[in-house]
Amino acid sequence: MYLAMRILGGALSLYSLLIFIRIMLSWFSGVYRGRVHQVLCGVTDPYLNWWRRFRFLRLGNIDLSPIAALAVIAVLNNIVQTAARDGRVSLGFVLALVLQAVWQAASFVLGFFAVIIALRLAAYFFRANIYSPFWRVIAAMSEPLLYRINRIFSRRRLLPFVNTMFITLGILLASFIVVGAGVRVLTLLLLGQPVLPF
Repeated sequence: MYLAMRILGGALSLYSLLIFIRIMLSWFSGVYRGRVHQVLCGVTDPYLNWWRRFRFLRLGNIDLSPIAALAVIAVLNNIVQTAARDGRVSLGFVLALVLQAVWQAASFVLGFFAVIIALRLAAYFFRANIYSPFWRVIAAMSEPLLYRINRIFSRRRLLPFVNTMFITLGILLASFIVVGAGVRVLTLLLLGQPVLPF
C-alpha cells in the first residue's frame, strides 16, 4: 500500500509539472511546436479541456480553469502523500485540504485583481498613457470586475470611475482578510485543533 501511494503521489507530481509547463508554453506564441510539444498537449489537454468547459471559471478574458485543475491535483497529491505517510486519512483532513485549496485559488484571484486595480489607480493618478499596449491589457482585465461592482453599488446611475476602483479595491482587500481568517478558523476546526483567539 505504501509503495503504491508513493508511486501515485510521484505520478501526480509529475503530471502537475507537465500541466504547469503546458500552461507556461501557451503564454508564448512562436515557441517550439515540435513533437515534444504535441506529446505534452496530448497528455495534458484532455484534463485541462475538461476544466475549461465550466463557464464560472472564466472572468472576462481571464481563464481560471488551469488554476482549478492544478488545485485538484494538489489536493489529491496531499491526500495520497498523507495516506502513504500515516496509513490513513480522516474526512476532516480531506475537507480541510479542499477548503485550503479553494481558498488558495480564490486568494490568488483576489490578489491578482487587487494588483490590477491598484495599477489602474496608479495610472489614473499619475496620468499614465492609458493607450499604450500595457495599460490596454490592464484595462481589459479589470473592466469586467469594475463593471459588475459598479452595477451592484449604483442602481440608477453609474458611479464615477475612480470611486468604483476604490470600492473594488476595498472589497478585494476586505474579502482577503475576512475570508482568510474564516478559512483559518474552519481549517483548525476540521483538523480538530484548538482555535486560539485573535
